[in-house]
Amino acid sequence: MDANEHEVKTLLDRGETLTVEFKSDTKGGLPDRDLVAAVVAMANTDGGLILLGVEDDGSVTGIQSRHEDTMGLNALIANRTSPSVAVSTELIEYDGKKILRITVPKSQSIVSSTEGLVLRRRHMASGRPEAVPFYPHEFVQRQSALGLIDPSAMPLVSLSAKDLNPLERQRIREAIRRYRGDTSLLLLADDELDGALGLVTTVEGVRRPTVAGLLLMGQEEVIRQHVPPTKWRFRFWKAQRSASTNSCANRFCKRSKKSSCFSNPGSLSRKFRSVCFECPFPISTAVPFGKVLSTPWSIAITHVWAPCM
Repeated sequence: MDANEHEVKTLLDRGETLTVEFKSDTKGGLPDRDLVAAVVAMANTDGGLILLGVEDDGSVTGIQSRHEDTMGLNALIANRTSPSVAVSTELIEYDGKKILRITVPKSQSIVSSTEGLVLRRRHMASGRPEAVPFYPHEFVQRQSALGLIDPSAMPLVSLSAKDLNPLERQRIREAIRRYRGDTSLLLLADDELDGALGLVTTVEGVRRPTVAGLLLMGQEEVIRQHVPPTKWRFRFWKAQRSASTNSCANRFCKRSKKSSCFSNPGSLSRKFRSVCFECPFPISTAVPFGKVLSTPWSIAITHVWAPCM
């Protein structure tokens, strides 16, 4: 058994995963549309391998003669995906039958078929992988995960910097002093501080708050109006007693009517090693709070303002 056959055997034994898919080529052969759909789904997830000529249970049944033209198949996939997906293909002999191994790269953009089909792969409740529609509202999460966009940095063009609460900015400055953060930030004017922390950006000559800026410095009613699905929850792990962060915790909790999540008010008077802020936004790093605080709160607040799914 050569190296290719050994690799195929290992893949067959493991079964299908998010990055490995088996495709049957019997009963007249796999339609081109179905093959392109499988490539699209894999490119929109983590990339991987498609083994053509293998049944779902891992049994090898071989491929149709028309799929032995690897160059033609590469061109077909490139021509029927947008943006074009450049796959690599290899014919492998296994147990006297031919398998086509198609290597699909992970795409750095959203891929669709030229017919407009957009799919991704996920695990079913049973643990088996499947291809499902990739909806437009999920695109931001994908682009954020790829590092292409930062949703928290998106400007809110219907608001201006005047809609932010200056008292919250003073609290940021106080936090820098108290927790020995980057003191060079204290020398900045208010407008400069907002820009340095990514809380405000300029759009067509007008200073507009970003999503991060609104979440951190906005009035509660304005947040509810412009970020309506926001929900907040704090989680605390391995806390040690300390009264020093009581006011900090209260500042972040005061915005949320979910403050009842603290079952014991005494838990506020603890020094937190880790805090997680949750709301229905794509994952992203919101603002460079590592520059603001050099204590465990630098980690805590970074996560507090990094929206999570």
